[in-house]
Amino acid sequence: MISKRASYAIVVASRIRAQMTYRSSFWINSINSFLTGGLEFIETYVLLTNTPTLGGLNFPQASLVFGLANLGFSLADLVFGQSDQIPRYIREGKLEAFLVRPQPVLAQMITSDFQLRRFGRALLGLLIAVIVLFWVDLDFTPATIYLLITTPIYGAAIYGALFVMAGGIQFWIIDGQEFTNAFVYGGSYAGHLPGSALLLPLRVLFTFVFPVTVTAYLPCLIMLGLPGPTWLPAWLGWFAPVFAVWVWLLAAFAWRKGVRHYTGAGG
Repeated sequence: MISKRASYAIVVASRIRAQMTYRSSFWINSINSFLTGGLEFIETYVLLTNTPTLGGLNFPQASLVFGLANLGFSLADLVFGQSDQIPRYIREGKLEAFLVRPQPVLAQMITSDFQLRRFGRALLGLLIAVIVLFWVDLDFTPATIYLLITTPIYGAAIYGALFVMAGGIQFWIIDGQEFTNAFVYGGSYAGHLPGSALLLPLRVLFTFVFPVTVTAYLPCLIMLGLPGPTWLPAWLGWFAPVFAVWVWLLAAFAWRKGVRHYTGAGG
């Protein structure tokens, strides 16, 4: 008997082999994913060529925030990005097939359309973060090294929860792909910026409800030795695991309620 974990690995491996069969298409899509992230980074560059600082951070410091946040978001998109396809799955009857199988619906959805090309965007975030490390003045203490390693991991966990949460909400919305784009990608945009650039109500929303400022900005404040603005003290960056657990509780609730709410053609 093949375990569930092994069966998922086999499915993902088959998806990767299928994508690598058409190498030209794969590389074109990967480059397109890389350039999409590059366009977002150019926006940060344009902003900081017209002002010396953005939310109290200069260009290298803001670039470090962007690189780590983009890396975490891209890893989440690689795994959970299929959640915006739920309306299509419903129309095509794929969701019905997921529901009758003895595996979790979310795990089936993740492995059904695993897109390796999305790794191109993650590569951009990694490159920016690595390059900026030689530009900013960081003291590479054990705490700094810990934050550099764990920040993208916890960032991916938080953004992944937002993908799942948006997916669960789509069961109540007709053709909710635009909602996913606004909710998840809008949250990603807020996470790529210094949290101090946000209005105070948005700082609270994107820290204590949807904690995207924890995905890079707050840990970067700790690494840079900066105190943080009102309602965003730098020490909150140490609580990224707590924020990740909190947002996954919200995501699990939304997903569970959404799947139970769904009634397909088979009842």
